[in-house]
This record gives sequence, structure tokens and C-alpha cells, in this order.
Amino acid sequence: MAGKYDGLARIIIQNVGGKQNINSITHCITRLRFKLKDESKANTDILNQTDGVISVIQANGQYQVVIGNAVAEVYDAVLSVGHLSGSGTVDEDGNPMEDTGSGGKKSGAAVLIDIISGIMAPTITVLGATGIIKGLLTLFTFFGLMNAQSGEYMILYTVADGFFFFLPVILGYTAAKKFRMNEFTGMALGIALCYPTMVSLTAGEVMGTLFTGTAFEMSYYTTFFNIPVIMPRSGYTSSVIPIVLCCFIAAKLERWLNKHISDMVKAFLTPVCVLVIMASLTYLVIGPVSNVICCILTIGFEALFKIPVVGATLGCAVVGGFWQVLVIFGFHWSVIPLGYINIAALGYDFIMPGTFATVFGQAGALLAVILKTKDQKLKKIGIPAFISCMFGITEPTLYGINLPKKKPFVIGCITSAIAGAFVGIMGAKRYIPGGLGLFGLPGYIDAGGTGLYSAIVVLAASVIAFVLALLACMAVYSEKPVSGPEKAEPTPKPANTKGIITCEIGSPVEGTAVNITETKDPVFSTESMGKGVGITPKGNVIVSPISGEIVTFFPTGHAVGLVTKDGMEVLIHVGVDTVELNGKHFTPKKKQGDKVQKGEPLIEVDFHGVKSAGYDITTMVIVTNSTDYPNMELITGEKKAEDTVIRIG
Repeated sequence: MAGKYDGLARIIIQNVGGKQNINSITHCITRLRFKLKDESKANTDILNQTDGVISVIQANGQYQVVIGNAVAEVYDAVLSVGHLSGSGTVDEDGNPMEDTGSGGKKSGAAVLIDIISGIMAPTITVLGATGIIKGLLTLFTFFGLMNAQSGEYMILYTVADGFFFFLPVILGYTAAKKFRMNEFTGMALGIALCYPTMVSLTAGEVMGTLFTGTAFEMSYYTTFFNIPVIMPRSGYTSSVIPIVLCCFIAAKLERWLNKHISDMVKAFLTPVCVLVIMASLTYLVIGPVSNVICCILTIGFEALFKIPVVGATLGCAVVGGFWQVLVIFGFHWSVIPLGYINIAALGYDFIMPGTFATVFGQAGALLAVILKTKDQKLKKIGIPAFISCMFGITEPTLYGINLPKKKPFVIGCITSAIAGAFVGIMGAKRYIPGGLGLFGLPGYIDAGGTGLYSAIVVLAASVIAFVLALLACMAVYSEKPVSGPEKAEPTPKPANTKGIITCEIGSPVEGTAVNITETKDPVFSTESMGKGVGITPKGNVIVSPISGEIVTFFPTGHAVGLVTKDGMEVLIHVGVDTVELNGKHFTPKKKQGDKVQKGEPLIEVDFHGVKSAGYDITTMVIVTNSTDYPNMELITGEKKAEDTVIRIG
């Protein structure tokens, strides 16, 4: 039985160049993240016009299809329909591959961002959920609604704090998956970093004697064959970098061992060797080196934030103003781990508070657009995007509305910078890792010290960003028609919805026409692309069914998108899955941008060759914005080229 999103999944797969063009696919909270062999084969214009797709972004070696809140379901449908694996691709040494389309690897920065996002992204929603629970517990105890010694509190606190405490175990799994090694070996290495006996060493509970004096507050608490085991005072619980570096090296070691150990014994001998070698190496070398890296990063941000007089204000203004820009390109993944590092080492974070108001700045600008627009389709997209934005998910807002319209996005960033500066001046801190938006607010409550102070500060900053963005956008934003196929600001078409326009769409080829719902491809038969007809062709020339402009002409020649002067959008799709022929048997007679009259030849097709190759030759004629035309009549039966198959009005 076809799933709800199977039709959309087929459209996406087809328009990223087919499954043979996909190296790998993952997803985050709102986006499908493809690594394509050749991005030039993707049909970005079609995807941008597809219902269910908010936008397409190409950044950091990824082809990102923005879906929104249903991304997990669409991701599952893409894997199912395309018989794909969601895992990433690596080279023979285990290094993540970022295909550029020309055979080369991406830049080091792009690979690093891909690694960080691939490892951290699967944890974000659960980490945010546990942060919410922990924040609420802090809130309840602060106001005396719950006793910290009660069983209820302790049980809930185990899940609230446990995920962050054992974060190396979780990241051991995601890092191992990213680096293509045994995931349970990665988890075992994470467990070694969190093992209670080693954790208690830093508290002096086992050895009794504390030998101090190393840099960055590291000390050694025991020895390994007379080699000092140096650890940070906080140990490795809640840490990020040590387990990631550990798994990166362990993956290479595992592959080397598998090549050199007999198949008869490597199933158990390889993990034995990996665990023994890597656990020792992590405590002796990787851990201390990781701690130095973390300290250098922290010192760098502290230096910015400690510039006399303006440091905190400048630091929070910078991260606040540019945060959503980082989100667009995926660079925010390089900053998020620093917040976790600070909380683990210091008990609080001073970087991420500057970002808290950013979602409200974008939300305020979006609300202004919703209030001022007369486009009902824009409102339909905007309202759920606004709700998601208030709870910390900005991608539907950014890619669906604010970014394409430019001014709302810029206004949201400017007001976020102002709000960030306010946070810096007031010295707010985050005590519990979590997300942005309203659910992230409890993370700023300090039960044992400043209480609600930081929460009040970031809430006030959010109000500042929201109100300023709303007022500024209300003042400067105005709707203007967009020419051409761009759909960021659709021109209202009141005549369409009233059914006043009369139009007849002709058959592009001689043959037998049936309702699109009777065709075999679910992409079309479910009407996910719009209403129309399917024609079994008898001729070999595809002609234009309307007079208008060619706004899309696939390089493979198998599909053409046209638009009339009144804004009606018509798609001709020749055959089913014929994109896989890569243009064989198709000879285009026109090109994108051409103006055509009804009946002009568009494509010459060797249907015999297409059919011999095993493809269904049914040719679809679809009105992709058919929701604008309620008075649509489908006329089926035997047709000659240009005979009416769709009548509107």
C-alpha cells in the first residue's frame, strides 16, 4: 500500500537526478540532505515548485531539500521508494566523501561541517527534549512545586540529565555510523569515557591523592604502565570532541585490522584489538589533546567576550546577528558543540544565549508578512512556519518566506543582533543544553544561584527582537509581482479562483487520453503534481498544448514546463521514469525561455526505442497549479494532436 509521502518521494528522487545520482542521504530537523554525484543533474526549479517542498539549498557539498516538520516521514518514504540506504559514503580510508561533480573532494571546511552535522544532528531533538525536562524540573523546584529529594524528581532527573551526562556514549554511536565502523564498538568506547570508576577518579574518591600542576587545569590521577593518565577535572562525561576523535581513528584501525586478520577470527578479534588500543590511546593521548582543543576554542571566545567594556555585548551581537546566516549554510554546527563544552567545563554557557532571540526576530518579520500579504497560499505556508519558528525551528520560515523576500530576513538578523547585544550587556548564561524558542527557556534557570535572572533576560531580548522586527517589517515590506517562473511572491490571480478564465489545453500528441488517476505512476496518479490526463501516444512529435513560455526544459528532453500569460502552469512529462534514459530517444526542438504557440513542436520522441528499453510511454499533461482552477473538465478518449483534453471555465 502506497504511503502518504510516496508520491512526493518519487518526485524528489527523480528531480535530484535519479537514485543513481545519489551518493547518500540524511536528514536534520527540517531538511533532506543529499550528497549527489553531480548536482547539475538535479532539477532545482521543479523541486522549488513542488507541493511539499519549501525550498532547495545548495551548500557545504550538500543538496538540501527543505521539507519542514514532515521531514522524517518524507525521508523514510525516499529510502523506501528509492530502495536507498541513509548512510554516508566514505573512501577506502574511511574519510567522508563529498563529491563535487567533477571527481574531487570538497574543501576541508565543508568536510568538517558535514562531519559535525552528521554526528550531532541525530541527537539534537532528544537533547533538546531532555533539556526541556531538566529546565522544567529546575523551574518546579525553584518555585517549591517539587522536592528535589522526592522519587518523582529523581526518576525524571535521570532522563533529564542522563542523556547529557552519557553524551559520549550517544556520540560514540553516531560518530561510528558516520565513520562507517561498528556502532557498538563506538558506544563501548563512549562508555569507557563515562565509566563510574574513572569518573570518580577526578573527585579523588579512588586514589585519594591528587597530583596537580598541568596546563588547562588538567591533572593526573593514576598511571597506565607508569604513564600518567591526565584528565580534565570534569572528566569526560558530557564531552564531545574526545569521542569523535576516538571514533575517527578507531574506524581507520578497524578497517586495517579487518584487512589483515583472518576471516575465521576477525569477528571477535577485531573489536578486542580496537577496544584495548583505543581505550588506552584515548585516555593517554586523545583525551588530553581534545581537552587542549576545547580549551583553546573556549579561550578564543572568552577573549572576544572579555574585551574591555564591549566584549560581551559585541560577542552576543555577532552570534545573534549572524546565527541564522550560519543556519542557512550549515555552519552553526561548528558553534553548537562549543556550548556543550562550556556547560560541561564551566557549568554554564555564555555563547549560545546570544542566539536565543534570533528565532523571535525571524518570527516577528514573518508575522508582518502574514499580516500584510493578500496571497492565501503564502498565508497557508506562513502560519505553520510561524508556529514552528516560535518553538525554535526556523528553516520553514527562512527558506519558505523570509529569505526569498530578503527584507524580512535582513530585518530579522538586524533585530536579533540588537537583542544579542542586550543579552551580552545583561550577562545572561545558559545552564542546561537545549534548543531555541519557547521550549528552550527553562535552560536559562539557575536553581542554585541567579535563579530566573538569565531566563528573564533572554525572554526580554526575545520580545525586543520580535517587536522590532514586526514593526520594521510592517513599515518597509510590500508585495511586488515577480516576473518569470520564480514563485517566491506569486502574483495574485483572482480571476483564476473565480473560474472566469476560459482556456482549452490541447493534447500534445495523437493518442488515447485517460484521467491522470488511471495512470500507473503514483507520482501522477495521486495528483500530487496536479490534475490532468495521461495519453498513450501514437505519434512521435510532442507539440505545445498551450500558447505561452517554456519555463523549464529538462536537459534529458523528457519533460517540459510551460506557463501562459495568465499564470497557468502546465507540465508535459513524456513516459514514466524516462529521466533514466538520460536523453536517449529524445530530440528537443525548443529550449527553455522560448515563447511558443499552441501546436508548435517541442520534442521529437522515438517511442519505439523508449518502449523497447522497458519504459512506460504514457505522456502526462498536468496543470501543476490546478488548485487555482476549480472549474476544470478533463476530456478523455481518442485524440489528435491539439484536440482539447482539459477545459477550464
